[in-house]
Amino acid sequence: MTTQVLLTIDTELAWRHHARGASWQENLRFSYDGAGAGVPYQLEVLKRHGLKACFFVDPMPALVYGIEPVEQMVAPILAAGQEVQLHLHSFWRDLAQGRSDDARFELTGFGYREQLDLIETARDLLVAAGAPQPTAFRAGSYAADAHTLAALAALGIRHDSSHNGAEPMSRLPFGRELVDPAEHDGVMEIPISQIRRPDGGLRPLQICALSIAEMRAALWHAGSQRHSIATIVCHSFELATRDGRRVNRLVRSRFDALCAFLASHAAILPTADFRTLALDPDRPAAEPLATGRLRTAHRMAEQAWGQARYENPLAGATIVAVPPLVAFEELVALAGL
Repeated sequence: MTTQVLLTIDTELAWRHHARGASWQENLRFSYDGAGAGVPYQLEVLKRHGLKACFFVDPMPALVYGIEPVEQMVAPILAAGQEVQLHLHSFWRDLAQGRSDDARFELTGFGYREQLDLIETARDLLVAAGAPQPTAFRAGSYAADAHTLAALAALGIRHDSSHNGAEPMSRLPFGRELVDPAEHDGVMEIPISQIRRPDGGLRPLQICALSIAEMRAALWHAGSQRHSIATIVCHSFELATRDGRRVNRLVRSRFDALCAFLASHAAILPTADFRTLALDPDRPAAEPLATGRLRTAHRMAEQAWGQARYENPLAGATIVAVPPLVAFEELVALAGL
């Protein structure tokens, strides 16, 4: 009995580079291939280890820049034999309509009809950029709700992977601790996998959020408990610093180690994509791994070092930073207070 591993990479042009006035060529360089540690690097590592991955590509920048940057994102992924599915950040439409001062960043800020139109537009742009018709979707910032699922069903998009129990912007009609696939109104939800923090909260299986020790433990747990699937998140820009100018060696080493681990355990933890996904409804109910305090303390120290080494004194929050409130809560739990 195996546990399929869905390694997903959200692939997009970043708001932060647009906001500082970067051209689409600069945005593509820093968001798609920052410091030579972006999608081309990820594709090469995947190829070396014989792994499958799903790249959720956001085509909405085409509304502002035209279709060329999206074509340049899609083509190398397909040429490498990897899968392209649909991602969507809604603010690009507002930017295209001149609403730069009050752009809406979450899909959940729209009703059903507007979400339907946005997803349909994104789908058509992705196909125009050379991708096959998408069968899976992930909302930007995991900001999805019941309207999103209804819109996906109406458009014939069978899978959603927006549910993230650790993210408050994920407002789908499921319990926070859901890690099993779950069907809702004709759409199969494939949640982001989680571990349980010592304080009882959740933390997602995301490359920048967990140490490699935590990810290995979570995957061993999924395999030993016969989970149907384990879903991991990365981003096109995640292995570089926030400004896209330097490699973040801490996060890149996690990605490299994760791929090596998956390759060496392919018999029990095979990678899959939505084209090959096979779901077994008879599997036992999945529970997140309850992480140990030692692993948590190690990761927090690692994150703090990574923040100091690779992000400070850059302006703005970092993708590898530990949010202060979360860090405080975890420290309290670790101290047993």
